[in-house]
Amino acid sequence: MRRDMEFERVLSYFDEDGDGKISPYELRSRMTKIGGEFLLKEAEIAIESLDSDGDGLLSLEDLITLMESGGEEEKLKDLKEAFEMYDTERCGFITPKSLKRMLKKLGDFKSIEECKVMIGRFDLDGDGVLSFEEFRVMME
Repeated sequence: MRRDMEFERVLSYFDEDGDGKISPYELRSRMTKIGGEFLLKEAEIAIESLDSDGDGLLSLEDLITLMESGGEEEKLKDLKEAFEMYDTERCGFITPKSLKRMLKKLGDFKSIEECKVMIGRFDLDGDGVLSFEEFRVMME
């Protein structure tokens, strides 16, 4: 259930027009906002390769298939990439400041205190930051 909610959150982040699907334009737009350079043609090719019903859009089911299709090695690689996006200070940890910065890029404005609370939920060793292992536990 929690995993389905996470997939729905990912879909809603990319789905700018709220139609329940991700278009190549939306994919390109959001990837650019989080710091990646992504051409519209690349987005079209990516969606075409994953689109199960041929409508040129990614549905929730397509997204779930994509996210669950990789092997453990691929999932670990993807998780490390996601962790690195949040580790904006490049210190090997997600700090309240780096979490705030990344959430702001994603359009979610939180205070440092709110970020500390968010980190605190998964901070297993109580050091005030998230290590990769704590991040991995959080994402499972």
